[in-house]
Amino acid sequence: MDSVIDRWLTIRRWLERDLVGGPRVPMAWIINVQKGGTMPFVLLLMVLSGNWSLSAWTYLALHGTYGLCWLLKDRVFPDPNFDQPVTLPSAFVAWAAVLGPYWVIAALAVLRPLPDDVQLMAGATILHTLGVVIMMGADTQKFFVLRARKGLITDGWFARIRHPNYLGEMMLYASFALLARHPAAWVILLAVWSLVFAPNMWAKERSMARYPEWAAYRARTGLLLPKIL
Repeated sequence: MDSVIDRWLTIRRWLERDLVGGPRVPMAWIINVQKGGTMPFVLLLMVLSGNWSLSAWTYLALHGTYGLCWLLKDRVFPDPNFDQPVTLPSAFVAWAAVLGPYWVIAALAVLRPLPDDVQLMAGATILHTLGVVIMMGADTQKFFVLRARKGLITDGWFARIRHPNYLGEMMLYASFALLARHPAAWVILLAVWSLVFAPNMWAKERSMARYPEWAAYRARTGLLLPKIL
């Protein structure tokens, strides 16, 4: 299993960074265009479809606000992994495989006439809010702690769970799929979680295992859900 994941990570790294070759741009630019453009994109979908329902406005508020939070995050505590330059074909792959499909979820939520379900919208809002707080809080702690010193982070957001940032992002995107009310939205998320998030977590687990306190930390924490007891 390890060799399969290693091979996939190698292939994915090539697709994400070095496909074909040629001019390069920072990956952060590509991501930020999509994140920052989400609110105008959803609003455009509402204009084109004439859908001004409460459900469409709720989707606009949740997905659009997350995009703005991402831009703030990139300004205050940017992810160094996204600063790496990638080739233009690799940037296209990022759009086609991940960033573009996220907008497909938006299209499913807005372009189709859906009845307003206030209970569903309330649940999605709760899930989205908790997800954004967990993701932003964990990434903030990780950024500033690792800037001060290297090593495991075993307190705060990471005291009972080893990957709270991924949990938060999965929660907030799940809220978008709930509002879309279409199986394709969940297929998109499951594909991203399986091919991007899961291998990333596996690689991080293997990296953290080199620290002497890893065994004790792993025993008292959950991978993706907090170990309470």
